[in-house]
Amino acid sequence: MQEKTYVSGYFPDDKDLIVAIKELQEKNVAITDVRTPFPVHGLDTVLKMRRSRLPRAGFIAGVIGCAIGFGFQAWVFTEAWPLNFGGKPFMSVPSFIPVTFELTVLFAAFALVFGFLMRSNLGPGSDNIIFDEEVTNDRFQILLEADGNADSLQESLQSVGALGVQLHEVKS
Repeated sequence: MQEKTYVSGYFPDDKDLIVAIKELQEKNVAITDVRTPFPVHGLDTVLKMRRSRLPRAGFIAGVIGCAIGFGFQAWVFTEAWPLNFGGKPFMSVPSFIPVTFELTVLFAAFALVFGFLMRSNLGPGSDNIIFDEEVTNDRFQILLEADGNADSLQESLQSVGALGVQLHEVKS
């Protein structure tokens, strides 16, 4: 098993967190992760994170659900089991809309949920490490991976205003 060392520092406010991230980036300190109790506006742009691909996955799954819903109904009512309802045509598109819409939403929703779980490394079988349980309440945490320079990273975090700086050793 390989052992990794992390340095974490917490901040009481999201504004202090953003300022600290900018200062660490000016010092060329690589930030491994930032954990917050709620979404922080502008954090993704400060960390230079790329745009998520989840909307594309949801759209593609929705198109697949739409095609399956419409195609199945069209096949059933024209080929497999054509029934004449009061002289209406076999291919009655307006009557297909509710089922097609529901399958579109269902496929998109499942794709978004499972895509989010996979992307975030959540769900069954995930091995997430909790460094500070107070992050879920009122702390904002910056996590840095220490490759032999833990002391300098601790000093960097303290210089940008981190209240509690801790060293964590994790076996992976």
